[in-house]
Amino acid sequence: MLYQATLLLALTATITALPNALPPTKRSAAPAPQYSFPWGGGGGGGGSTGTYTTGNTANDITNKTPCKPLTIIFARGTNERGNLGSVIGPPLYTALKTKLGAEKIAYQGVPYPASPAGNANGGGTGGALMASLAQQAIQQCPSTKIILSGYSQGGSVVHRAGPQLGSTPIAAGTCLLSPSLPVTGTLADNISIATAVIFGDPSNGSPVTNVANLKEYCAQGDNVCGTPRTFAITAAHASYGRNGDAGDAAGYIAGVTGVS
Repeated sequence: MLYQATLLLALTATITALPNALPPTKRSAAPAPQYSFPWGGGGGGGGSTGTYTTGNTANDITNKTPCKPLTIIFARGTNERGNLGSVIGPPLYTALKTKLGAEKIAYQGVPYPASPAGNANGGGTGGALMASLAQQAIQQCPSTKIILSGYSQGGSVVHRAGPQLGSTPIAAGTCLLSPSLPVTGTLADNISIATAVIFGDPSNGSPVTNVANLKEYCAQGDNVCGTPRTFAITAAHASYGRNGDAGDAAGYIAGVTGVS
């Protein structure tokens, strides 16, 4: 009886001490913390939360998603839903993803009204919003290459944004190139927009101020951008997402930016 009691006490002491006696490699480790790096390097976990994949709304800049080599800022046409619309905004992203891979692309729509009244006012507030998004993009991701794009009234937004790049001051403390270099002046003084790509542009044939490269797509029979420019809406004006122009534009953007 005394022997059994002694054996039971010994076993109890051994079991109690066993977790502390195991070597460190055998213990259960606490999960490693996950970090999100806004500049797109290192870390794991939730860094890609909010990255655009599909649909009529994209907010990669305002959601501060990880930096990508390309940042496309797109303005939709009149009365289109979301901030990308559906005619060419989403198809352009799909074509770019097919050409380059989703990991190369940040996508952002311009949240302007896109109302019929805006047509008479060059896109209204859209130009200022697009220029502001370009500034935010370069502040968050100094190495990204920015493409301005728009469809229909969104083309007018691109044209109106161009001059405002020259009047948009760089925020205090922003460093675009190196922590040792001072940054002064306007957005246009410190960054070159890689290109502008416009579909069904009411101002087709006019340059975009502060943007060296411009690619225009005007479908045959589109009277918003073609000749005669009657601004009558035809089926051609809604054809850009299915007539091959999205794929061609993706190839153009890859070529002019050097991203592959």
